[in-house]
Amino acid sequence: QVRLVESGGGLVQAGGSLRLSCAASGRTFSLYAMGWFRQAPGKEREFVSAISRSGGSEYYADSVKGRFTISRDNAKSTLYLQMNSLKPEDTAVYYCAASPANSGSSRGYQYDYWGQGTQVTVSS
Repeated sequence: QVRLVESGGGLVQAGGSLRLSCAASGRTFSLYAMGWFRQAPGKEREFVSAISRSGGSEYYADSVKGRFTISRDNAKSTLYLQMNSLKPEDTAVYYCAASPANSGSSRGYQYDYWGQGTQVTVSS
């Protein structure tokens, strides 16, 4: 069992930055690839970014590539998402998730554990 708790969301103006964190507890963090997903009101959940167990491989949705950076600190059992140049269309609840796979995935069904989410609101 892995427990995931996101933090760092909030209200920011367009062009601003936020850094999301996801603290993991339970089983060994480094055994899981990690991902970030988001869901805006009235829309389906979508993939944002993923990172392999070691942190050596990163994956991004085209919509955030060049603006967002995923990272992890296995010693601290924490996942991060640095979000720069935020746009109103980035407004959503952001979820972190853990997958037993070695590499990250854009497919939500490959993740076994999910956090409760943190709200990110970008004003224009």
